[in-house]
Amino acid sequence: MKTIKILAIALVLFGATTAANAATTFLATDDFVGISFWLISMGMLAATAFFFMEQAHVGAQWRKSVNVAGLVTGIAFINYMYMRGVWVETGDAPTVYRYIDWLITVPLQLIEFYLILSAIRKVDSNIFWRLLIGSLVMSAGGYLGEAGFIPATLGFIIGMAGWIYILYEIFSGDAGKAAAKSGNKALTSTFSALRMIVAVGWAIYPLGYIFGYLTDVIDANALNVIYNLADFVNKIAFGLIIWSCAVANSSKR
Repeated sequence: MKTIKILAIALVLFGATTAANAATTFLATDDFVGISFWLISMGMLAATAFFFMEQAHVGAQWRKSVNVAGLVTGIAFINYMYMRGVWVETGDAPTVYRYIDWLITVPLQLIEFYLILSAIRKVDSNIFWRLLIGSLVMSAGGYLGEAGFIPATLGFIIGMAGWIYILYEIFSGDAGKAAAKSGNKALTSTFSALRMIVAVGWAIYPLGYIFGYLTDVIDANALNVIYNLADFVNKIAFGLIIWSCAVANSSKR
C-alpha cells in the first residue's frame, strides 16, 4: 500500500518536473491543439494519482482493477507529455506516435473486463487471452497500416477485425454471458457502461483512420483535438467507472 502511494507521489513530481523542463519552449496562447495536449496531460496525471491512492480503499479483490486503471492513465500521461513537446517544437504530432500508448493501454483496458469479472466470480482464463489477442490484433493492424509497413487499407481491415471480435466477446461471447450471470447489479451496470465505451467511444479511432488517413477529409490539427478529447473519455471515464464499481462492491463487505 505504501509503495503505491509513493509511486503516485513520484508520478506527480515527475509531471511537475517534466512541465518545468518543457517551459523552455513556450506554448502559444492561441494554440488550441497544443492546449488540448496540455489539458489531457494534466487530466491523465490527476487520474493516475487518484487511482493509485484510491486502490487502498477498495476490497483486495478489486485492487488489481483500480491499479490497472492507474497504469493506463499513467502510460497515457507520459506519452502525452512527449507528444505535447513534439507538437510545440515542430507543429506536428503524427498519429503513429499515439500507438506507443495504444499498443500498451488498449490491451490493459480490455483485460479490465476479465479482472472485474474475476473479482466477483470464477472466470474462464480463456476470456483473458481472447481479449488480449483481440486487442493486439486491433492495435497492431492500425499501427502497421499507418506506419506504412503494410498497405493502409489492409491495416484498417485487420484492425477492424480485431475490434469486431472484441465487441462480440464482450456483448455476446463468454465475457458478456459471464457478466449477465454474475448476479451483481453494480458489476452488470459497470460492464454495460464499459462495453458502450468500447463500442461507441472507440468508434472515433477507425473513423479517424478513414477520414484523417485514408481519405484526408479531416486535417491533422482537427484530428489531434478529436483524439485528445476522445482519450480523455475513453481512458479516464473508463477507469472511473471501474473505481465506482470497486467502491460499491467493497462497501458491501
